[in-house]
Amino acid sequence: MSMEEVAELIRNVPDFPKPGVMFKDITPILESAVAFKSLAQHLKDVVFSGTTKLVAIESRGFILAAAVAQYLEVGVVLARKPGKLPRTTVSVTYDLEYGKDGLQMHMGALSPSDKVTIIDDVLATGGTAHATENLIVKAGAQVLGSCFLMEITALRGSQKLSFPYHSLLKL
Repeated sequence: MSMEEVAELIRNVPDFPKPGVMFKDITPILESAVAFKSLAQHLKDVVFSGTTKLVAIESRGFILAAAVAQYLEVGVVLARKPGKLPRTTVSVTYDLEYGKDGLQMHMGALSPSDKVTIIDDVLATGGTAHATENLIVKAGAQVLGSCFLMEITALRGSQKLSFPYHSLLKL
């Protein structure tokens, strides 16, 4: 399937998870074997050359990175909210509009020789993606850039990123 055909499957869900938010539902893509495989192939094509690991942002990034990793034969490292990983972690905190949040990954999941591409479904305000960049640097690996299924350009999240990025769809 072309990227345009895959994109047609994304559903807009108004006022989810709260009023005023237009949620981009990718589950119709995941429900179609052909569409999901096509999406993974499109993402694979924009992963940065030389990538040795994919870092997946919780939670839909986990699904996308796992699918892409199969084509690239690289490992997947999870960037999760605090308290979700069982082993010793490396952590970062970052500012939200009202408060703070955090991300963690397992200590030792990345090495100084790793070259990392970050994978997630949506680039919105950029806060989580930028925090993931910082987490990878703190873990001692090299960030090559990020790949997103879609980017909500009006939110200007790309301005917060410190490294190059690709988005398959600009909304």
